[in-house]
Amino acid sequence: MSPHRSHPTGNLRSIVAMVVAVGFFALMDAVLKALSARYPVLQIATLRALTGLPLVLVYISWRRAWHTVWRIRWPLHLLRGGLGIVMLSLFTTGVRELPLSATYTLFFIAPLLITILSVPVLKERVPAAHWWAIGLGFVGVLIALQPRGKDLQDGLFTAGGLAVLGAAACYSVAAIVGRLSSRTDSTESMILWMMVVVALGAGALAAPHWIPVAWSDAPLLVALGLTGFGGQLAITEAFRHGQASAVAPFEYTALAWGVGLDWVVWQTLPESHTWLGAAIIIASGVYIVRREKRITEIHANAEHP
Repeated sequence: MSPHRSHPTGNLRSIVAMVVAVGFFALMDAVLKALSARYPVLQIATLRALTGLPLVLVYISWRRAWHTVWRIRWPLHLLRGGLGIVMLSLFTTGVRELPLSATYTLFFIAPLLITILSVPVLKERVPAAHWWAIGLGFVGVLIALQPRGKDLQDGLFTAGGLAVLGAAACYSVAAIVGRLSSRTDSTESMILWMMVVVALGAGALAAPHWIPVAWSDAPLLVALGLTGFGGQLAITEAFRHGQASAVAPFEYTALAWGVGLDWVVWQTLPESHTWLGAAIIIASGVYIVRREKRITEIHANAEHP
């Protein structure tokens, strides 16, 4: 076996970790949706960071990684934090207006956006076949966003749908910035300063309209911190041991989680155009990941016959 190929056991372990991570994040999003009915979106973004921060501090202490969190490129971390504030605010707006399944369908455009942004920022070369897949993915988004009635405002131009697309765009830019940061900065520093910047920045913006948090919502806040932190650990574990091309497609299991939570908690199911749009977006994303895997294997075999 070539040393450049991950062991199948490693991939299986990573796939399980990815499914677990997606489950944690889906539960976190359900908590966000519940809280969004009672609190402003910027306050929820602040609470998301504040509830996760103590767990991050404990994790860094356990890893004995404090020496790695200070030698960083501050402009990139501040940019990621600012994007995180906007992303969380827009995403919370989206889940407040839309079912989780519809929200995830639209957010699935993010991997395609990351591929597009990798060209000018990371100087990566995107094959022509990828551009066709990206175009197909955008067609899927339009189908998922199609009007539910004769009035276009019933679908394409809803605040929730546009907010989710805006959140996906912010997430994509943040992911590219994260790739740049990871070349010199530790994973612990990236997690920590993202939380700190979001907590301080969103907190300052939310302060004028802050609503006292009810004690009855304490369990939701605990769940918010635990699910977000658990998802972060699991997704880090997923990409640590397995091939990205084998692991990444399992991010799309978020749709199954979304459908399940929509049904159990809110007694709703996706409409037919949501299913169709999701299928097209997922197919285009999986195609890009799988084709990238084949290209990598061809290059590896050429270098190590």
